[in-house]
Amino acid sequence: MKYRSVFDIIGPIMIGPSSSHTAGAARIGRVARSLFGREPKWAAISFYGSFAKTYKGHGTDVAIIGGLLDFDTFDERIKTSLDIASGKGMKVTFTEEEAITDHPNTARVIIGDDHGQLELVGISIGGGKIEITELNGFELKLSGNHPAILVVHNDRFGAIAAVANVLAKYAINIGHMNVARKEKGKLALMTIEVDQNIDRSVLDELKTLPNILQVTKIAD
Repeated sequence: MKYRSVFDIIGPIMIGPSSSHTAGAARIGRVARSLFGREPKWAAISFYGSFAKTYKGHGTDVAIIGGLLDFDTFDERIKTSLDIASGKGMKVTFTEEEAITDHPNTARVIIGDDHGQLELVGISIGGGKIEITELNGFELKLSGNHPAILVVHNDRFGAIAAVANVLAKYAINIGHMNVARKEKGKLALMTIEVDQNIDRSVLDELKTLPNILQVTKIAD
């Protein structure tokens, strides 16, 4: 990938030792927490590739749980996140997977509580940067580095245009947009990364559009 500055290589301010294995993992966990919208009661984490081989020594386990607890990459509490999670009654399991994935630093995160669950796949691509490649069975490409909106909708004519029109109405610029569907005419998912944070009023208006089922915001 192309880096815009030396800081993309060095990585963010973080609890070490590794921007890929620690900071990236924390960000994967934190995006999962943001999408879930609350602190989960349980978490099942599967590590693949180098994550699976080195997660204990590189702090990938404490980092990803720290992210689920909404700790940023530089939060000192990451070091004791497993103890903090246990103290809150969060049940955590880790599995070392042998399957070969497209990227060596891959984690599958399944979290939930009595009201629902969420499953995503995230990869740490270096310098603390991540991509979310799967969400509840939908394929997507979400960097987690910019404010984003995820819109679950019925796969119908005009749904995408209606969402884009609302964003244009509020002068919100779209930096990246991806649409995924499991089956033609069924459920679909819009992933929209934008250049600025979005007010609640915009989200509320998006929710009133025809065929829009769920709108979730991820803040930068």
